[in-house]
Amino acid sequence: MRVREAGLRALSWGSAIAVCAALGGLLSFLLARGVPTLGPALLFGSTPPMEAILALKPVWDGIWPAMLGTLSLLAVTMALALVPGIGCGIYLACYAPPRKKQALETAVDVLAGIPSIVMGLFGFVLILSLRRTLLPLGTTCLLLASVCLAILVLPTLVTATQSALEALPERLYIDAAALGLSRDQALRHLLVPAASPGILGGVILAMGRTVEDTAVIMLTGAVANAGLPSGLTAKFEALSFRIYYTAAQYADQDELARAFGTALVLLALSALLSLAAYCLQRRLERRWRRGGAS
Repeated sequence: MRVREAGLRALSWGSAIAVCAALGGLLSFLLARGVPTLGPALLFGSTPPMEAILALKPVWDGIWPAMLGTLSLLAVTMALALVPGIGCGIYLACYAPPRKKQALETAVDVLAGIPSIVMGLFGFVLILSLRRTLLPLGTTCLLLASVCLAILVLPTLVTATQSALEALPERLYIDAAALGLSRDQALRHLLVPAASPGILGGVILAMGRTVEDTAVIMLTGAVANAGLPSGLTAKFEALSFRIYYTAAQYADQDELARAFGTALVLLALSALLSLAAYCLQRRLERRWRRGGAS
């Protein structure tokens, strides 16, 4: 028995070390190749930074348009996905009867297993259909790419919300009933605030999937040298697509090095978004604990 426990402990430690080593090796490789390219020239190219930020002059040889395109894509996708995803998770956890719950959970599991390239093909077919019916909307654009990404990240939001609510201790439901709260009141004032850290964790995962996905946007709206996104029906650039495009068609080693720098910028952007969400999560936890203590 002790030998088996020691073997399991050694296997666990070895797996953890392997994961950390793989992550460290990947980051070291990206840092070695990408750090020398970091600077204003990577973001703005030959355009003066203030003129680029104020959109007074276009940026053709920097990643500034791709960064703003990525943030625009993230904002529109989250605006489309948050309410349906969290709402469906609340319905599954608190309202759905057993048969509907089983059917919806199966649908969510199937949707979660769809590869992103298939979702991109769905968006492309949707574009072709719109061209035959609504011609002005029948083109690749930011809105259609966001719709496809919103569908892609819905299972993450649904599962995280449902799991967070179902993991709450039973005493919270008992306390809500003892206070005379209806089910809707208990959800609004007690259960959802208590489950907010877990729900926010799902939001973080959905944001990360939105920022890094390439297969969907390359078929639904992302193009090279599109400039700053001018609206929901306009084409756009994105950091992930920029990395893919440059790595596939670089002309020299300097251009490939800029792709590594772009990858570091994308990782830094994802880390900043995760850090902001983590700080918000800790703030919600402290607020909930103070409310529970009082």
